[in-house]
Amino acid sequence: MNLDQARFFMVEQQIRPWDVLDPKILDQFMDIPRHEFVAESQQALAYADIELPIGHNETMMAPKIEARLLQAVDIDESESVLEVGTGSGFLTAIMANQAESVTTVEIHADLQEQAKARLTDFDNIEFQVGDASQNWNDARSYDVIVLTGSVATMPEAYKTKLNLGGRLALVVGHSPAMTAQVLTRISESEWETETLFETDLKALTNAEAKPVFSL
Repeated sequence: MNLDQARFFMVEQQIRPWDVLDPKILDQFMDIPRHEFVAESQQALAYADIELPIGHNETMMAPKIEARLLQAVDIDESESVLEVGTGSGFLTAIMANQAESVTTVEIHADLQEQAKARLTDFDNIEFQVGDASQNWNDARSYDVIVLTGSVATMPEAYKTKLNLGGRLALVVGHSPAMTAQVLTRISESEWETETLFETDLKALTNAEAKPVFSL
């Protein structure tokens, strides 16, 4: 399989048709080899339009979802980023290329170790292990926060961790009808919400919808 050709088709046939037209996003998806962030046995699927399993019942988002969220938050080189769910490390790499600094949190220590080994070229990534499904209580605020799995409800703590002008990208709701949103903090007590698209995304661990029982 020609992986360079597969990467080109991913950008031109999946990402660009999904209204991702920002050259810096398209360039990142062309420049960073996604197949190097998955197991060797999965490399043929690295550029497919699917959620790719990576262990612990976790998945990589489909490329077009990743690209659309990154375009919406529009990371600047002077900004700080918090990523909830390191996963494979692919999205971490793209954000580290764009931002001044990235703090990435993963609940599964072995997944983070694998990602860390793939990200040795970066010196602006801080790795943390823990459950950040509802909050990451590090007493810091960020310019951009990205949740890489869905949540049943909006985690209020992340809204207040945004700096003024900061953006929170997430997928919220109940399967199969979820929405991808970007919240922008416009004052100490106000946020604007932009709905990007409808989707159905694997939940962050411990952020799944609670079962509803009826008599």
